[in-house]
Amino acid sequence: MLDIKPLTGALGAEVGGIDLRRTLNDSEVRTVRKLLNTYEVIFFRDQDISPQQQRELALSLGPLQTHPAYDTVEGFPEITILESTAEKPTKIEVWHSDMTFRQHPPMATVLRSITVPPRGGDTLWSSMSAAYDGLSESMQRFLQSLNAVHDFSHGFRESLAEPAGRERLKDTLTQYPPVRHPVIRTHPESGKKVIFVNRLFTTHIEDLNKEESDTVLNFLFQHVTTPEYSCRFRWEPHSVVIWDNRSTQHKPVNDYFPAHRKLLRITVDGDKPF
Repeated sequence: MLDIKPLTGALGAEVGGIDLRRTLNDSEVRTVRKLLNTYEVIFFRDQDISPQQQRELALSLGPLQTHPAYDTVEGFPEITILESTAEKPTKIEVWHSDMTFRQHPPMATVLRSITVPPRGGDTLWSSMSAAYDGLSESMQRFLQSLNAVHDFSHGFRESLAEPAGRERLKDTLTQYPPVRHPVIRTHPESGKKVIFVNRLFTTHIEDLNKEESDTVLNFLFQHVTTPEYSCRFRWEPHSVVIWDNRSTQHKPVNDYFPAHRKLLRITVDGDKPF
């Protein structure tokens, strides 16, 4: 029997009573999807799963995506390695949704811990449906008519500023030109309205001049970080987190340098935002 412990008023729940090392049956998969729709991010402890089991778990939710900018686990091209060391610290430090530079951003992300620092290294999540509900009706109406541009090169500008990064990612720039998504998207399962711009990949709002676009985006980027919309997770060895990438943003807390942190991530294909 599942043991579900909600974390905050806005989102997040720890889920016990399930063994992710085995293949989930259809009823369990439906339950996971229902939990994602309800809590938007769900946390599992003490799940010592293999890359194959992580892949099967993600595949039970839908077709898988690959990521063009990260190293992958040998034999598992869909599983990317998120690793920070003293020699090569992580560069991603801002709130974001994964891979919104795609025409079809991920539906969900499955992330598991391999190495965790002795202290620090938490991850924050924020509910974009709660953030939308926190806007005035006038602002909601204004934003629903707008589209914004998301750009791979903007999100990886630090890597592209280095010669080695430019060489490694040059083909990716051609593969992923800027795309446009609605500023407010509709969640295809729950029907909720969610804010769908993020500081990492969103460059500007169409049909507004630069000053107007910057003002609106900066307001939204700050608004979505309101503590009442968020939760925080302390990683332990063998933790697994699944989040709904359509209705959340997340941010790593990089307060553990020079300690080592290693996570393995896999993303589930989504639909075109509307």
